[in-house]
Amino acid sequence: MTQLAPSDKALVPFVSVDHMMQLVHHVGLPDMLRGLAEYIEADFKRWELFDKTPRVASHSAEGVIELMPTSDGETYGFKYVNGHPKNTAEGLQTVTAFGLLADVDTGYPVLLTEMTMLTALRTAATSALVAKTLAPKGATTMAMIGNGAQSEFQSLAMMAIAGITHVRLYDLDPAATAKCARNLLATGLEVTQCSTAEEAIEGAHILTTCTADKAYATILTENMVGAGVHINAIGGDCPGKTEIAPGILQRGDIFVEYPPQTRIEGDIQQLDANHPVTEIWQVLTGQAQGRTSEKQITIFDSVGFAIEDFSALRFVRDRVTGTAFFHPLDLLADPDDPRDLFGMLMRSEG
Repeated sequence: MTQLAPSDKALVPFVSVDHMMQLVHHVGLPDMLRGLAEYIEADFKRWELFDKTPRVASHSAEGVIELMPTSDGETYGFKYVNGHPKNTAEGLQTVTAFGLLADVDTGYPVLLTEMTMLTALRTAATSALVAKTLAPKGATTMAMIGNGAQSEFQSLAMMAIAGITHVRLYDLDPAATAKCARNLLATGLEVTQCSTAEEAIEGAHILTTCTADKAYATILTENMVGAGVHINAIGGDCPGKTEIAPGILQRGDIFVEYPPQTRIEGDIQQLDANHPVTEIWQVLTGQAQGRTSEKQITIFDSVGFAIEDFSALRFVRDRVTGTAFFHPLDLLADPDDPRDLFGMLMRSEG
């Protein structure tokens, strides 16, 4: 068989899991998280330029598979992502993902990358960016309820971006809490392992819930949450999956990414469809108020949105350019004559 050398246009930079991990270590984890937050904030501040649609979801009894597309008119991006809570018991990741950027002018892809690791990083960066914006002034302590794969990223992002110094951990599975505490050793964070969710929130200014069960749940009950805290609710991310008691939602001011998606997937699916919420991009641009008093309860009902993934893809594209942290992937058929794709096939025959 004749081996046809791929043209430059046929080659798309591919960032593997190994490349992504090398990139994180090259940039440094705190700087990676801060850099992602900067890109996310920059894109949120030009929110109105983007195509916006709730993610396209295929639900099953076992979990969900989703596509998350968006474009700013010059670059198009999407992420494929799943959420299968049962996977952990089978030795598999609950969430896996990959993503792509393409040039709108030609439709040609310009980046293909793993996003299992990158989604964990961008989720944490988004949480910390919002906490920096909404948490009470001088917040130093976070309760991390749910100590699975996201917990260390959340904790370290809150330290790097929102300035916390102490994290209080709780999970139904003590082994998960021990794992998280072990991984946070020597990071500079003060870590306390707790035996109940109530113990974890004692003295905490930021309450982060990140649980995986695909079921209506009440991780934070009505009597657990007092005035003057910021709640970072990231575990409720599909229909039928919640973490926050409705009474807390009624007492707090709720901030979301994209209301048409959050009303379907977030904790506010428990409320009336017209319950008032504030879009976080409006706070970042100064068009809406964030925290207005010390006693206010602010709630970030975060389900993840495509623009955050677009920002993360942009960050990776910019950071891997000129490095060895990608592989040129022969992804596109690019015949000499664009009308002669068949001829290209025939010429490849030995």
